[in-house]
Amino acid sequence: MWAASCLASCCAACACDACRTVVSGISRRSARIAYCGLFALSLMVSWILREVAAPLMEKLPWINHFHQTPNREWFETDAVLRVSLGNFLFFTILAVIMVGVKNQKDPRDSVHHGGWMMKVISWCILVILMFFLPNEIISFYESISKFGSGLFLLVQVVLLLDFVHGWNDKWVGFDEQFWYVALFVVSLVCYVGTFVFSGFLFYWFTPSGQDCGLNTFFIVMTLIFAFLFAIVALHPAVNGSILPASVLSLYCVYLCYSALASEPREYECNGLHKHSKAVSTGTLTLGLITTVLSVVYSAVRAGSSTTLLSPPSSPRAGSGKPLLPLDTKDEEKEEKEKSKPVSYSYSFFHLIFSLASMYSAMLLTGWSTSVGESGKLVDVGWPSVWVRIVTGWATAALFLWSLLAPILFPEREF
Repeated sequence: MWAASCLASCCAACACDACRTVVSGISRRSARIAYCGLFALSLMVSWILREVAAPLMEKLPWINHFHQTPNREWFETDAVLRVSLGNFLFFTILAVIMVGVKNQKDPRDSVHHGGWMMKVISWCILVILMFFLPNEIISFYESISKFGSGLFLLVQVVLLLDFVHGWNDKWVGFDEQFWYVALFVVSLVCYVGTFVFSGFLFYWFTPSGQDCGLNTFFIVMTLIFAFLFAIVALHPAVNGSILPASVLSLYCVYLCYSALASEPREYECNGLHKHSKAVSTGTLTLGLITTVLSVVYSAVRAGSSTTLLSPPSSPRAGSGKPLLPLDTKDEEKEEKEKSKPVSYSYSFFHLIFSLASMYSAMLLTGWSTSVGESGKLVDVGWPSVWVRIVTGWATAALFLWSLLAPILFPEREF
């Protein structure tokens, strides 16, 4: 018995030391990945509670205070929204705290990169507290989440445009035949994929014998954008490139597909309605993976984007020099290290996660608490359709603006 007690104590001590080692081992460079991991954990918790928390929540009097108990789907949606609200508050608080951090000498820099045990505990407490809030607050959060989700998608569009233009400039900058051929091949593949994918959209979402004018309009508009991208990019006055145009064309077709696939399953023009269960599981998995990858990409780009995420004092926005020379080399080195400007905006970084929390909630609840329209299908319904269609149109407008703005306003720098 004594030996077993000692062994248990040793195991517990080792486990605690291992946790402390993992938490303390999160360095400055890996802090962003740790935040992404915490966000991914919130998605997993939302997904699990969506499936198992309904019976328990039905017994909570401050949640189920209705004269007639709602159906199970209502409680599933409510559980997702409460976890999302806790996640949103956690990252929003951090975003507010980090406003104005410009160099590593700021005490808040260590808060951003350290204190992970306290952050995880605080996150858990916030999520648990959300289940004690009245339904009116959750309903209000659901309403504003639709707008926050739209902002999140808009930020992703801006980052995508920044990435595509940077990709093109890098390959063209090599000024070698190999890279020009690679640029042409990638562009050709993207355009072939665009038109082949569009053919499938016509086949899936405009079945013969049905009046599917709205779906036809969406697909045709997407193809018109693809042609406009190429015409404007290759115009001599614009001096653009075909690579960004081809990539954005393929992305717009993908957005059109995701919009049409989100149409209600009983809609006669939705050719995927015969595979409802498969689409439900596939949409959930793909949607969550896409959301995590989008947030991870935003986090990574936060350290490299010069146009959106970097504050004016960052190394990429302007070089910083020590203000006062120090006497000794060690003190000078330490002072320089502390006085280094931050490489990205911490506040905007956390704001990305706040908006992503709203978007993930809308993804898991089908953009509405009225889940009875589509049953347990995820991300299905007309609100989801229009959000994606408008996102595709916004992507097209921003890309065309990025090409035409330097010509329309030559005196301004873009």
